[in-house]
Amino acid sequence: MRGVDASLSGVLHGIRILGFADADAVARRVGMPAEAVAEALEDAEAHGWTSRAGFADLSGWTLTERGRIENERLLAEELERVGGGEHLREVYREFLPLNERLLRACTDWQLRPNGDDDERLIPNDHADADWDARVLRELSEIEHALAPISEEVENILNRFGGYDVRFTAALRRARGGELEWVAGSEVDSCHRVWFELHEDLIATLGIDRSAG
Repeated sequence: MRGVDASLSGVLHGIRILGFADADAVARRVGMPAEAVAEALEDAEAHGWTSRAGFADLSGWTLTERGRIENERLLAEELERVGGGEHLREVYREFLPLNERLLRACTDWQLRPNGDDDERLIPNDHADADWDARVLRELSEIEHALAPISEEVENILNRFGGYDVRFTAALRRARGGELEWVAGSEVDSCHRVWFELHEDLIATLGIDRSAG
């Protein structure tokens, strides 16, 4: 990878997928020892690829613009080595309609109609069991549709493995009454898993998220 250590490449990609994370979160995401991740983060900062950031009582790492460019360069090389570019683009086209359904389902989990014969939406207090059950059924259909897509992308690149397993685990907890596991940002929720998968796909393909 043109002189870039594999561990450093993995750490760059871990931060890209997570968006903002401390060293421990990156280590868990990429399956590396915390000490190795900390060292790689220092190296990445020295290259101008990462920067430390803090928000209120949170602190962590983000990619700089140079870091995003380097990450995408390394991913493009990886994809070229396995000859999977066209196949991955085909799978991504299959993924996009499912992505629309997932985003709509998560919105419906967070908001619902006012119920007073108007079109206003109000925060979902989860008092309407039928409304929530409908959203969970939709997520179950998405779960089934994700399985073959997950298998295809994992066959292209092994690092795509596990997204479907994580999604299923989150949905199981949501069905069990742990409501935050649908769209919560502090747990490995359905939405969080999906966001990471989407980011992984567009980063690997070099696509601007705002363009799809």
